[in-house]
Amino acid sequence: MQRRIEILSFPNVQLLDLAGPLQVFASANDLEKLKGRNPAYLPVVVGAKRDTLTSSGLAVAAEPFPSENLPLDTLVVPGGWGVNAVCEKPALVKWVKERSQTARRTVSVCSGAFLLATAGLLDGRRAVTHWQRCEEFALRFPRVKLDPDPIFIRDGSFWTSAGVTAGIDLALALVEADLGREIALAVARQLVVFLKRPGGQSQFSAALTLQDNGGRFDKLHAWLGQNLHRPLKLADLADQAGMSPRSFSRHYRAETGRTPARALEDLRLEQARRLLEQGTYVSRTADRCGFGTEETMRQIFLRRLGVSPQAYRERFSA
Repeated sequence: MQRRIEILSFPNVQLLDLAGPLQVFASANDLEKLKGRNPAYLPVVVGAKRDTLTSSGLAVAAEPFPSENLPLDTLVVPGGWGVNAVCEKPALVKWVKERSQTARRTVSVCSGAFLLATAGLLDGRRAVTHWQRCEEFALRFPRVKLDPDPIFIRDGSFWTSAGVTAGIDLALALVEADLGREIALAVARQLVVFLKRPGGQSQFSAALTLQDNGGRFDKLHAWLGQNLHRPLKLADLADQAGMSPRSFSRHYRAETGRTPARALEDLRLEQARRLLEQGTYVSRTADRCGFGTEETMRQIFLRRLGVSPQAYRERFSA
């Protein structure tokens, strides 16, 4: 029996919030058919109006809201700036709340969590939304246990995800829960998603964050990414930047808002998490990320994440 997936459309919806999960389910169907099996999903875009304009200017055709008695496997609520106006429409908020009660599971992508929270569906639950709107969300919905860091969170039958492309990660997790890891990985490969990220991975990238305040040290950061395995010291970084250690420390902190030592630790920690999520052994990870010893890496994991590398690997690797 096909699993009916309803994806809500509304004016100024974020296109990728809607299209990303939709394509994941469609690709899963394609792979099932290649294996001689019936399509696993019946993905349907629904909305109050047949044609709605997304925030990127592309129009999306939607089916009318179905009968409340029609069985539903998964309700997907995307985000985008249009969600603010939707939250002000009692009839639509009511529809989301009632349709969620019919669904086996309810999902939000990005700021779609605002609509679920407005309907009271996230009260007392852990949830995540796009990092840019976390502060606003926490003020508006104090009864929701907001965690601003993960890519996606599951709390019972409710799944919420961080910004935009995180909806693809979440949809892949849904496919894995339904059809198994083999199909989920095959979908990821078909979509050329290079790493199937687990929900516990941070939505913040250390490498991207270091580039937020200008590009003066971009070449240095690229070099660091290729040399994290080395026992780097301040003098090595300063030499690569063509500056004296003292001058480099001062200018680097002014540019990035952190010390070179902290930036190096952030990059090593991010790479270590990625390797552990892929199943790399702790000892190998410590070596490849330049921590020197497993104990050094363990202390950093405990201080920064509250878990040991081994526990992190067991929780998030395949």
